[in-house]
Amino acid sequence: MNKLASLREPMPMPDPSFPIKIHPRHTGKMVVGATLFPHHWHEHMEFLYFVSGNATIECGSVPYQYQAGELCVVNSNELHYGITNSEDLSFYAMIVDISLLHSYSTDAIETKFITPISQNRILFQNRISDDEEITRCMLTIIRELERKDLGYELSIKSHLYLLLSLLVRNYMATLTEQDEYRHRLKELERLAPVFAYIDEHYKAKLTVQQLAGHAGLSRFHFSRLFKQVTDKTLVEYINLVRINKSESLLRSTRLTISEIAMETGFSDIYYFSRTFKKLKKLSPSEWRHTDS
Repeated sequence: MNKLASLREPMPMPDPSFPIKIHPRHTGKMVVGATLFPHHWHEHMEFLYFVSGNATIECGSVPYQYQAGELCVVNSNELHYGITNSEDLSFYAMIVDISLLHSYSTDAIETKFITPISQNRILFQNRISDDEEITRCMLTIIRELERKDLGYELSIKSHLYLLLSLLVRNYMATLTEQDEYRHRLKELERLAPVFAYIDEHYKAKLTVQQLAGHAGLSRFHFSRLFKQVTDKTLVEYINLVRINKSESLLRSTRLTISEIAMETGFSDIYYFSRTFKKLKKLSPSEWRHTDS
């Protein structure tokens, strides 16, 4: 079993016979620093089209800044994570199962493009900006999925082919970028049990020695690899997971800030408060009273 399965997010489709979906666009006021989605991956490609505001999306271990009119392309099996950087952030998230475009016969489209894309042998750049053709294509697919007029499946499928053709022509990752991606994927496979263990046991005291054992590495090699893959030290990553877990507790429960600190693995409320403010730009009490 692929070790990355421990980080895999199930991605059910509303219509399995036509596997594409768009999450409704958020139109309310956002909280700066809020987690859009935690670290996860899925086999389907994902396209995030930003309508307003700006956000940071981390693809692999590389953070990118996005603003209105820009597109984030998340390759199949690519670990990603996002936070909001503005109150007016609004975006569409389109999830596509590339099997929708598979051919029943072995033709040039299947062998040259669809199969290589589905197998991560063709990868795309993560950040796309100032491309009117891609923007029109994305907006057409979104409109067709929202309206579902007669023949919308035909229109969507044709525009997906167009979208992929534009990506292949203009935004294929370079050979160096593809080599780096595959190297990151290989290293992520080694660390997947560690990520899963942290997500499940974030309340407990976690040590380098303990987690290095889950990866089958020495402390030194583990620490160096973890920093290389996540661009964070182990302590920074664990704190990020704990703070992200505390977000909803501050909003949805009556637990005191001290209780929430303990509930998310912090034994010192002052350290919790300092860490929360460093990551979210607001104190826990200010976060609790912001409008969602």
